[in-house]
Amino acid sequence: MSSSPVEPVDLLDLKLLPAWVKEPAKERIYEHASGGEDDRRSRAPNRFRRDRAPRSRESKMSRESQNGRDGRARGRNHGDQRKVFRAIAPAEITVRFLPHSSAFESVVAQIKSASVAYSIFALARLFLEKPERYDVRLTAKAESPVYQLGENGAISPDRDFLERNAFRFAREDFYKIDITQSDPIKGNFSNVACCRLSGTLLGPTNHHNYQPQLRSLYEQRFSRRMSFAEYQRQIEIVNDPALIERWKEEARTVTTYTTLRDETPSTFASAAEAERHFRSNYLPGLVRSVEEVNIDGVLSRGLPDRALNRAIEDAWTGETRSPSNMMQELAARCRQAGLNVFRHRRGRLFVSPIRIRAFVHEQGGVSPSVNAILEAVAATPGINRKELAEKLVLDLSIEDAESRKLALASDLRWLISEGHLIEFNDTSLDLPRKKMNQAQASDSPIQNREPETNIALAHSPTTLSAGSESPPS
Repeated sequence: MSSSPVEPVDLLDLKLLPAWVKEPAKERIYEHASGGEDDRRSRAPNRFRRDRAPRSRESKMSRESQNGRDGRARGRNHGDQRKVFRAIAPAEITVRFLPHSSAFESVVAQIKSASVAYSIFALARLFLEKPERYDVRLTAKAESPVYQLGENGAISPDRDFLERNAFRFAREDFYKIDITQSDPIKGNFSNVACCRLSGTLLGPTNHHNYQPQLRSLYEQRFSRRMSFAEYQRQIEIVNDPALIERWKEEARTVTTYTTLRDETPSTFASAAEAERHFRSNYLPGLVRSVEEVNIDGVLSRGLPDRALNRAIEDAWTGETRSPSNMMQELAARCRQAGLNVFRHRRGRLFVSPIRIRAFVHEQGGVSPSVNAILEAVAATPGINRKELAEKLVLDLSIEDAESRKLALASDLRWLISEGHLIEFNDTSLDLPRKKMNQAQASDSPIQNREPETNIALAHSPTTLSAGSESPPS
């Protein structure tokens, strides 16, 4: 599927949020996605219905009693609609979220530019936070594939749905669409037909374009929800002069379709004519079955197939809670990019540009200042630079204190660059595990080990920078 334009990721906007942070409830990012022709959530309000006063409980019970005789028929009707929805549910499709390449490259570049370590769990949630930062991979079984219009067109597990709506999804790839204004419509009309479900004005029932408009609207938006006879009962005839004038103005708009792929272009004066040409010349062979397809996160929000769109939303919700698949993908890509992935703090995964290795300082000639740093960090895991300086630089004159701080900074830089000391992006310091087994960390399966009450990151810095940011007070 064709990728949408992706703006360069501004890492100043990236937040590494700890799992225990009480974030405000996020809106469902797929909630406003287009659900196809049967998206009831996006229907226009019925502006033709009169205002109704609130009904009391007694009136509701009376109404139910009066309607008791036809309630069974309505129940059958609703049951039929439920069957339709079950029939269009997507086949068994695996949804996997992957880091978007440009976002991942930006993060890798910033990690390599510093010397701090980041929680892969927090990075995974960071990528899932915005659709610009991830791609979606859909994998289906061979016996129940998904279908796609051409190489980069719309996707759906329902072949009939794609074929029925193929012109609407692909018309801009095959036709040049020009919109002009015609002369005002002449004639006196006393009423106009309106769709209660969408608010669309269809014109007077005796107008030559009424039936094509009615059929086109039904096929595009409501054919999967109800039969055509049921839909016709949703058409309302209104006598409002303002609506009649509005329909006249809308009907002046003339849309022409000119072929783009023919040696001799042909022009059609209506969508119906262009669709007939499309179905006879382009549609055969356009729909193809695929077992695996990748789309970017932005496009995944607006898939035309409502059932598939919901399946992706459910998968995103679960992955956001427990991003083990994204963590696995990030860890593998980080290793390929030359970064070091290691386990620390109860086996949690971190990534650093530096190879982490324990330093057995008892066996080497270590200066007293370096030995003091190692002992202080070992005694107080998670201590930061400021606290370390306060602990080691004591009772000195101003000149001696400045000199000692410079020496301390130099020793810290050496220990961190050699991997003997870990500085995390929340400015905390810690020693590597003495029995660090890099091969085991690389080969072991990745699981979501981050408990909701105790994650590695103690604060929420807003940039991926070295110890320059200070924890919030």
